[in-house]
Amino acid sequence: QVQLVQSGGGLVEPGGSLRLSCAASGFTLGAYSIGWFRQAPGKEREGVSCIGSSDTATYYADFVKGRFTISRDNVKNTVTLQMNSLKPDDTAVYYCATVYCGHGMAAMQLGYWGQGTQVTVSS
Repeated sequence: QVQLVQSGGGLVEPGGSLRLSCAASGFTLGAYSIGWFRQAPGKEREGVSCIGSSDTATYYADFVKGRFTISRDNVKNTVTLQMNSLKPDDTAVYYCATVYCGHGMAAMQLGYWGQGTQVTVSS
């Protein structure tokens, strides 16, 4: 089955860290740029970060710059989002997806999406 499978996330206190992983099943992740989106209750989905297929391009939304780091391991067929200095405003469901990645990011039409992972930042 062709899909993206997410892991990680959970509950953390403000200032804490979490790691999200996105693994490809049934296709080669290295052929695609991969991005992370998030959606909080009552808010629109927003792009968080992405990484190019050759690992030469990365993009971070202003609200995560300096706190989040995206990386990929094309041998393990995974992309990881390391989230540090988390804030309550980072609380959302996070999704990985195949994207166009450059100075911004946009989900590919007819692309692949992960199942979503809840991240909750609360004391």
